[in-house]
Amino acid sequence: GAIAAAITPKTKAIIPVDVGGMACHYEPMRDIIYKNKHLYQPNNARQKAFGRILLLADAAHSLGAIYKGQHAAHWCDAACYSFHAVKNLTTAEGGAIAFNFSEPLDNTAIYNDIYRFSLHGQTKDALAKTLGNNSWEYDVVEAGYKMNMPDVLAAIGLAGMPTYAASLVRRREICAKYNALFSQYAWAETPIYADSHRESSCHLYLLRIKEVSLAHRNAIITAIFAQEVSVNVHYKPLPLLTLYKNKGYDINDYPVAQSEWEREISLPLYPQLTDEQIEQVVKAVVTAVAATMAATIEK
Repeated sequence: GAIAAAITPKTKAIIPVDVGGMACHYEPMRDIIYKNKHLYQPNNARQKAFGRILLLADAAHSLGAIYKGQHAAHWCDAACYSFHAVKNLTTAEGGAIAFNFSEPLDNTAIYNDIYRFSLHGQTKDALAKTLGNNSWEYDVVEAGYKMNMPDVLAAIGLAGMPTYAASLVRRREICAKYNALFSQYAWAETPIYADSHRESSCHLYLLRIKEVSLAHRNAIITAIFAQEVSVNVHYKPLPLLTLYKNKGYDINDYPVAQSEWEREISLPLYPQLTDEQIEQVVKAVVTAVAATMAATIEK
C-alpha cells in the first residue's frame, strides 16, 4: 500500500533493499508496477521503450538469496551487487550490475553502454588495444568515469565462487543456531532468515532487543566488547547523518527506521565461526543485557 501510494508520474524506479541478505517481496512490487503503467511518463528514448517503472534491486547483501525457488534477482529488471571486503563473496572492493531487461530493450547494448561509461567513455579497454594490427585505435565518446574492476580483484572473486554455495549452507546453520539459543530470552527479537517463499544469503545476523532505548542499546554493545566479542550496528538512518540533515530530512518522519536501528545489534556471522564461538557470542550478549538491565533498574 505504501509503495503504490508513493508512485507519481515522476516515478522512474523502485529500489528495494535486501537488508542482511533476505530478499524483498518482489512479485507484489512487480504487480504494483504493472498496475500503475498508466502513470508512467518517460523522459528519454530508453524509458519510452521500457514503458514502465524500473524494479532495481539493491542486492549488495543478497548474492545467492532465493525467492520463490529462483535466485532473487530473477524477479527484478536489474540488480546491483557488492563485493566489498566484508561481503559474503569479495573481490576486496568492487561490485557488479546484472541486467534482466525484457524486449524491446537490449541487455547487451545496455551492458556495453555501462561498460564504456566505466572506462572514461572509451570504446576499448586495455586488452582490446593489444590484439594486433591497428587495434590500439580507440575513441572517447562521453566523459565517463573510472569505475572498472581491476583484473586482479576480479580474480579474487572468481577464486571464491566455487565454494560460495557451501558457505551459504554454513551461514544458514549459524543463523539457525543463534535463533535457537536466543529463543529462550523474552527480550530477544531474532531475524527471519527463511520463510515459505524466501531463503536469505545470511550476510548479517540482525538481533534486536525489545523495548530498549538507544542509550541502553549502546551500553549493551559496550558490555559485549568488554567480553572481547566484536559486534556492529546496521544501519544508522540517513536522516541522522549530517548530509541528509542539511537537506531537510527529519528522523521523526521515519519512526520505524528509528526504532529498528536503536534496538539493533549485528552479531558475528561468517562460515569459519565455530559452534563454540557462537555460544561464546550468545553468552556475551546475554551477560551484557542482564548487566545493563540491572544497572537501569538500580537507577
